[in-house]
Amino acid sequence: MFTGIIESLGVIQGIEKDKDNIHITIASSITEELQIDQSVAHNGICLTVVSLNKALYTVTAIGETIKKTTISHWQKGERINLERAMKLGDRLDGHIVQGHVDQIGTCTTIKETNGSWYYTFEYDESIGNITIEKGSATVNGVSLTVVDSKKNGFSVAIIPYTFEHTNFKTFEVGTKVNLEFDVIGKYISKLYANK
Repeated sequence: MFTGIIESLGVIQGIEKDKDNIHITIASSITEELQIDQSVAHNGICLTVVSLNKALYTVTAIGETIKKTTISHWQKGERINLERAMKLGDRLDGHIVQGHVDQIGTCTTIKETNGSWYYTFEYDESIGNITIEKGSATVNGVSLTVVDSKKNGFSVAIIPYTFEHTNFKTFEVGTKVNLEFDVIGKYISKLYANK
């Protein structure tokens, strides 16, 4: 379980294919605090630490995860958002994030507005995911409030701190992102669809 509040940016140092799996090695300021078997969200994808080597650690993504996320697009040198699993008793500063990506979205607009940034993302609505204005959505692991919502997309506003401390500043129109929709909204939507 995560909160969507990014702790650190990691830099991909290596990507190794192994049958249907991909092993990703990352350098990060939090590496020394990690342990094998811990869960860490990488651009919103919950992955398990499988090895540690000084300032580097490695996680493995299996075929099912690769199909539903942007991992197949990742490249050596790319910066990714990192968050360790939350501790019981900590403040929940973002919202409840599972680290289970629902689908890939595409950045369609980026607009700077005198100190903040607006981003719009589109996704395939046929899968059944929804957003609501003032609700929560996770983009590359970042907990955000939805500003505008439509059937196949939504927009968010980013404060300068988030822009500087996440990989949002690397986005361009056409950038593929990992989307996780609000878990409560998903349950309500499922219940409503089954009536």
